[in-house]
Amino acid sequence: MKEALISKPSKHIVWLDVVRLVAMFTVVCCHSADPFNFYAGDPTADIASIKYWGAIYGSLLRPCVPLFVMITGALLLPVKEESGPFYKKRISRVFWPFLVWSVLYNLFPWLTGVLGFEPDVILTFFPYAGEDVTRQALTVSLGYIGQIPMNFSVVDVHMWYIYLLIGLYLYMPIFSAWVEKASEKAKLWFLLGWSVTLFVPYLREYVNPYIWGACSWNEFYMLYYFAGFNGYLLLGHYLRHHDWSLSKILLAGIPMFVVGFGVTFAGFRHITSLPEFTEEQLELFFYYCSPNVVMMTIPIFLLCKKVEIRSVWIQKALANLTVCGFGVYMIHYFFTGPSVALMRTLHVPICLQIPLAAVLAFAVSWALVLLIRRLTGKTAKYWVG
Repeated sequence: MKEALISKPSKHIVWLDVVRLVAMFTVVCCHSADPFNFYAGDPTADIASIKYWGAIYGSLLRPCVPLFVMITGALLLPVKEESGPFYKKRISRVFWPFLVWSVLYNLFPWLTGVLGFEPDVILTFFPYAGEDVTRQALTVSLGYIGQIPMNFSVVDVHMWYIYLLIGLYLYMPIFSAWVEKASEKAKLWFLLGWSVTLFVPYLREYVNPYIWGACSWNEFYMLYYFAGFNGYLLLGHYLRHHDWSLSKILLAGIPMFVVGFGVTFAGFRHITSLPEFTEEQLELFFYYCSPNVVMMTIPIFLLCKKVEIRSVWIQKALANLTVCGFGVYMIHYFFTGPSVALMRTLHVPICLQIPLAAVLAFAVSWALVLLIRRLTGKTAKYWVG
């Protein structure tokens, strides 16, 4: 995501800025749906409508993260730098803002207590935070901070992507050596193998938890090395250099998106209708590396390629988002929950609360990042990338 947000290629590619805008807004919108899908407010509220619209938007917005990975693949594959300079440039610009904001998020519950806020305010910001954080204890916050080298916490869940992103950066120079030499046919064969792995979550849930050689002592099944977000890297690289006509995109892409959305929405609603379900089951149909999400992502990416921006002002705004986008990602989760709470207070219709909250959270985050960049000057890279 970092490269998708701050990369400055030698020849600016405006349509990739459009993809970035779509990806950035949809991820903010997706997180604005969390207070719906994990609603813990007034029990007299219209819970059925809240859950319904949470599922609608949560399903509709699943392409957000895959789009970021595809932008990274489109911009960086094949890697032109040596591994050392590549790692130093990419990872260092990700690591410091990630560390700073991870610490701030984890200190936030304790700070609310210091400032005299009631514990319930934390659930407005982080609707699935749990009981520990409502203690507003420094020991809890420090415990979460101590876990940063291992994983994210319940109050900075969006940081999961940064761990993944660093892993993709570590892998890209190795993968790039193959991408640079591979024929178009070889790339398609890789994508075919990857497409088979997209069904693995469903096979594990509904057929057998162990498939293709996996067992209690081996998690590395037959197609393991073709699985994961590396497929999105290659897909972004491949689709950048292969174009479809608008009529073909609409003819094939709209049905693809509709089917993908239908499976995602129906599957999520089915799981949440069960008397009991695990966290893994809850996320099953929201899984980014799944066939239904890929079917939604490809048409969006291809449609964005067709967008032509003639306005210089809009081009400059999109270019600015390229610079500020990583910072927006770092801080936006502070504003999604409160923005949803504001929409409820204003009695905005339930069906509009999520997108309007996302617009507000996105705008506030972008403005704050601009302010931080202005105030911190050359050190801005340590704060917002």
